[in-house]
Amino acid sequence: QAFRVDIIREEEGALEFDMVGIDAAIANAFRRILLAEVPTMAVEKVFVYNNTSIVQDEILAHRLGLIPIRADPRLFEYRNQGDEEGTEIDTLQFQLKIKCSRNPQAAKESSDPNELYFNHKVYSKHMTWVPLGNQTDLFPEADFRPVHDDILIALLRPGQEIDVLMHCVKGIGKDHAKFSPVATASYRLLPDITLLQPIEDEAAEMLQKCFSPGVIEIQNIKGKKVARVANARLDTFSREVFRHEGLKNLVRLARVRNHYIFSVESTGILPPDVLVSEAIKILMGKCQRFLNELDSVPME
Repeated sequence: QAFRVDIIREEEGALEFDMVGIDAAIANAFRRILLAEVPTMAVEKVFVYNNTSIVQDEILAHRLGLIPIRADPRLFEYRNQGDEEGTEIDTLQFQLKIKCSRNPQAAKESSDPNELYFNHKVYSKHMTWVPLGNQTDLFPEADFRPVHDDILIALLRPGQEIDVLMHCVKGIGKDHAKFSPVATASYRLLPDITLLQPIEDEAAEMLQKCFSPGVIEIQNIKGKKVARVANARLDTFSREVFRHEGLKNLVRLARVRNHYIFSVESTGILPPDVLVSEAIKILMGKCQRFLNELDSVPME
C-alpha cells in the first residue's frame, strides 16, 4: 500500500528513479526483466556476398550483430523458428556495400590514410535500410538505422570491399546479449547515515572527508563547525570512517531495506522511460499468468 515510484533524474539515454515499499525479490525481478526480457531488433542473419577485408566473415557478422538498431520492436512480430525468408512484419533488411579506393589527388609524400584513401573506414552509417515487401507503405515516416553513425566496423585498403545483406529480427536478451536494450540496469539500497552525537570542528572536517562530496555538510553554529548529514543517497559506502578511531563509534551506517535506487542506461534503441514501462508490463503479465495457473489448479 505504501509503494511509490519517484523519478530522480531523467536524461537522454539514462534514467534514475526510486522504488519505495517493495520486496527485494520484486526489485531484482524488475532488473532482470530489463536486462533479458524486453525485446529489441538486432542483426540475426548476415548474407556475405563479398568480403575481401582482413576481417573474417564470422567476426564481421558478430560485430554487425552487436550494433544497436533504432527500430521500435513493438512494430514487429517475432520470426517463426525455422523461417529462412523474412517478411515485412518480422524482419528489417539492411545493406552494407562499400569499396576502398585510392585518392588520386593525395600528395605523394603523404602517409595519412584519411588523405590517401576513400572509404577506408567502414562505419555503421554506411548501413542502409532496404525495405522488404510493403514496408515503405507500412512505415512511411520510419527512419530505421543504427543508433550511432560512428561505430567502426572494419578498416579497408584499396581494392578491398564489403558487400553484405543483413536481416534484423525481434528477440530478447535471454536468447542473446545483442538483444538486450540496456547498457546497464542496476539498483542499490538507499544509504542511511546517522550521527550518534554532535561532531564539531576538526572532527567534523575529518568526517566530511570520509564520505563522498555532498554527503556531509558543515554548518557554523554559534562559532563552531558542526557536521550534519546533507544527502545520504550520494554515499558510496566506502566505510572510510571506520578507519578513524575517533569517528568510528560516532557514526552508524545502514540501508533502508525497502528503498531501491534504480539506474537504467539505454543503448539508444528505446528511451529508458519506455523500457521501464515495457518491463513493468512484462512483470504484470508474468504475475497474471501465475494467478491464472493457481486458479486452474483444483483445490483439494
